[in-house]
Amino acid sequence: MRKRILSGMRPTGPLHLGHLIGVLENWKKLQKEYDCFFMVADWHALMSEYEKPKALRENIIDNAIDWLASGISPKDSTIFVQSHVKEHLDLHMIFSIITPLGWLERCPTYKEQLREITNRNISTYGFLGYPVLQAADILLYKANAVPVGEDQLPHLELAREIGRRFNSLYGEDVFPEAKAILAENDRLAGLDGRKMSKSYNNTIAISERPEDIRKKVQSMFTDPKRVLRADAGHPENCNVHKYYGIFAPCRKKEVEEACRQAKIGCAECKKELAEALVNFLSPIQEKRNELLQDKKRIIEMLEQGRIKAQAVASKTISQAKALIGL
Repeated sequence: MRKRILSGMRPTGPLHLGHLIGVLENWKKLQKEYDCFFMVADWHALMSEYEKPKALRENIIDNAIDWLASGISPKDSTIFVQSHVKEHLDLHMIFSIITPLGWLERCPTYKEQLREITNRNISTYGFLGYPVLQAADILLYKANAVPVGEDQLPHLELAREIGRRFNSLYGEDVFPEAKAILAENDRLAGLDGRKMSKSYNNTIAISERPEDIRKKVQSMFTDPKRVLRADAGHPENCNVHKYYGIFAPCRKKEVEEACRQAKIGCAECKKELAEALVNFLSPIQEKRNELLQDKKRIIEMLEQGRIKAQAVASKTISQAKALIGL
């Protein structure tokens, strides 16, 4: 039997290039090697979007379409919506009871999010317990591995700690310890050089129109030491050059040499990159447009995923409840 993976993404808006390169490209490879459970993490989305949840249902379908268009296959993977499998909250409640408060308060990503997200009130009981729900997501399916970025490693370690605590308290090894699978490109910088995030308004969406891609690329952060067109460039310090390595690798070396010798200017470099991005996204967007014509098919696919996910989840929660006397 193949080892199992659990992973998910929050449907907080259109997916962007960071999601595509940092998550979906990795998922696409892993689904050939593992028994993959991929969830649309709508409960997690509500942790920060609870004040304005109107777009949530539309985002769930839209994100699922992006997954399929990017190569995630319901034949190879179980694709479902987190809130459709009620056992997530059952296990979350059990873990909430046994998780010491100090474990959550020391979580570095919690403190980071409090600093970064200033336009929404996330000083809530639910947001503090975000990692406990993540632990429930992972352990509900007894995942052997979880694909994560380096910033999520503390959350995965906390999930392991919670699983160990449950096993120790109730005298049975119910939950395995999932290992981390780090993506090759786990973080793509945004247009301004910071982390790509909708909160920073520095993203390019997977569904972005070609004309908007061209406009956004022209605004990208470049080599700060290159002031004049005749100045020699330093591509190692240029955000645009890093994009070439991912989206136009065959041109990277040539563009790098031209930049160092001032044979190409930043505007020209960005213009070429924009066309590379348009071409890279073209087949994904074509598939995406096909899927948009039949949203009923997407809903049916998610329901089939729910049935498969719940079959596994119900066995785990029954085992856990029996041990705690429920």
